[in-house]
Amino acid sequence: MKVPPRRIWRFRDYALLALLALVAIWAHRQPLADIIRIGVRDEEQSHIFLAPIVALWLLWLRRSRLRYVALRPNLIGPLIVAAGWLASWWGFQAGVQVAWHGGAVVTLIGVLLSFTGPVPLRLFAPVFLVLAFMLPIPGGIRHQLAYPLQEMATGVTHATLELIGISAMKSGNVLIINGEQVAVGEACNGMRMVFALTLVVYAFAFGTPLKPTTRAVLILLSPLVAMLCNVIRLVPTSLIFGYGDVHAAQTFHDLAGWVMLPVALIVLVAALKMVRWLEFPVMSFRLASQ
Repeated sequence: MKVPPRRIWRFRDYALLALLALVAIWAHRQPLADIIRIGVRDEEQSHIFLAPIVALWLLWLRRSRLRYVALRPNLIGPLIVAAGWLASWWGFQAGVQVAWHGGAVVTLIGVLLSFTGPVPLRLFAPVFLVLAFMLPIPGGIRHQLAYPLQEMATGVTHATLELIGISAMKSGNVLIINGEQVAVGEACNGMRMVFALTLVVYAFAFGTPLKPTTRAVLILLSPLVAMLCNVIRLVPTSLIFGYGDVHAAQTFHDLAGWVMLPVALIVLVAALKMVRWLEFPVMSFRLASQ
């Protein structure tokens, strides 16, 4: 197979890439606008706007690799563009939201690969993978996750309150504290932050020079990190609901949800330091090996 020629980028190449990207965005303006609309209206889909930030940060950490991305036109790009367009079209016709949205994102990636070939997929794999978090979570998956999260959040919060000596009764997914009912299951099941916290774990795993096995373990443990952070938020929230003002409790609950993002980072850094203190090999020598 003949390798396509490569050359340095020129201004007209950047201009043509930008033009084709704008055409792709215009062609998929409806699914892309729907992604933004869902992210704005649905608090449980807040990860949609966090994903591009994480992608840009991971790209910045790997910016030294950009010099290896030469202009190398390749047919793989148009094929991916066509596949993305077909997926989006089929998703719209069949009512499969994830295909409708995902096809639009795949098309934009295909436009880039039309100029570069598959090299960026290898050099910036974590950047491309994190773009999957831009897609709204389908309702069926959210419903399947919500109930187990409700039960787990209520049970762990109740056990924690009992452990620290706070009298509380559990009735289904409701806690009764000081005679006040606190609907922990519905209001604080963690759905609003679970994917955002998973993104934080992902960013930490691929933004730190860790061994591949360490990264895999962190990603697999991300649900536990999310649950830990959720309980850290739920315990004081439940106490404020039971002994304080409802408005103050709701305000604390909403603000504490975002505070859990840096808390998750602190938990990850502390866990990594402890593992290194135990002299387990978890670090790679440099970021370029990622």
